[in-house]
Amino acid sequence: MSVQAVHQALEAAGFSGTIRELEESSATVELAAAALGCQGARIAKTLSFLTAGGPVLIVAAGDARVDNHRFKEEFGEKARMIPADQVEALVGHAPGGVCPFALLPGVRTYLDESLRRFETVFPAAGSSNSAVEMTLAQLESCCGGFVKWADLCRGWREAE
Repeated sequence: MSVQAVHQALEAAGFSGTIRELEESSATVELAAAALGCQGARIAKTLSFLTAGGPVLIVAAGDARVDNHRFKEEFGEKARMIPADQVEALVGHAPGGVCPFALLPGVRTYLDESLRRFETVFPAAGSSNSAVEMTLAQLESCCGGFVKWADLCRGWREAE
């Protein structure tokens, strides 16, 4: 998939914001935060997992890490990231540009509670040098294969 496919998916979902195509890479939280001039926690990273039920995406704040115990409680199995060489074939986007928009059929998406701290976040937009700023309501309504909000991550709360 491409930035153009993401643009079309966002437009079809009623989103009128602008996809930012950057000169520099935004393939990691650190690179995206530097390129966008925001704190890393506001980068809505999309993590790809393979479950018995098919591919699952977890969109989480840049400073959050998937908690294996919570993952197993939610999905009934151990967290297994999709190998990098299989991500595009299973999800529709290459590593570095994985986002919750313009996904292949059957991909399920969960938004993590770690994002709720922010008014707006920056998910990727289909390439390793693109991003889009959106509110949480916009993220939810534009998200492909959206299942639910879930508490799947750790490391972002002060008590953890």
